[in-house]
Amino acid sequence: MLRVALVAYVRQLGGLLSQRASQRRRWCYGYTGRRNTATMPEINLDNLDEKQVQLLAEMCILIDENDKRIGADTKKNCHLNQNIHKGLLHRAFSVFIFNSEGKLLLQQRSDAKITFPGCFTNTCCSHPLNTTTEIEEKDAIGVRQAAQRRLKEEFGIPPQQVPLEEMNYLTRIHYKAQSDGIWGEHEIDYIIFIQKNVTLKPDPNEIQSYCYVTKDELQNLLEKAESNEVKITPWFKLIAEKFLFMWWDNLHNLKQFVNHEKIHRM
Repeated sequence: MLRVALVAYVRQLGGLLSQRASQRRRWCYGYTGRRNTATMPEINLDNLDEKQVQLLAEMCILIDENDKRIGADTKKNCHLNQNIHKGLLHRAFSVFIFNSEGKLLLQQRSDAKITFPGCFTNTCCSHPLNTTTEIEEKDAIGVRQAAQRRLKEEFGIPPQQVPLEEMNYLTRIHYKAQSDGIWGEHEIDYIIFIQKNVTLKPDPNEIQSYCYVTKDELQNLLEKAESNEVKITPWFKLIAEKFLFMWWDNLHNLKQFVNHEKIHRM
């Protein structure tokens, strides 16, 4: 009887070890089966916002420097500096919404945000997820569907007010930035312009404040950021300094700036 019990225990233990090995493989490999550069370091999340911590489990799309999809990993792993330093790169998007007066909708990120809290930035910045609908690459449909989803989640904008066919995908930028000693960004960022009057019902866990600005008002904000009177996100700063005002001057003729072949290395 003792031998039978021991054999049963060993089999049970073997099953548990097999399960744990399988779990470890899932952490170490993307869905393509190839090893990712990410690790799972122990990071203390106790002092972070509960809702934002839950979002760290979302699966982002891993890419190479040419924006080729190579796997998937958690939002947490994608935003840890120690993984970014090893080259971990994910897909993202930045949406710029202008109203009928040509004013740009800005948001100030909530203090609950894990990366760049309290910073002013463009209308919406986020990531397509590793889902069937958001990995679709033809005509950037997946990215645009992700943008529609996040505009609803962050600003409460109904999807029918921002239809996919009215989202102008212009180009992509590749940048890297640290938020603090632990968290950062390393993204290829799809730039999307929309001119539409929309209804707003922002989630305070995502957005601390928001405003529509003219070009002069934005220029004033950028100058205040230079003198450290306010904070802006690094991707917004890069886009504003190199491209934004030129694109803004041509809201009704954006086709001339569409370039889906080039990735601007910032």
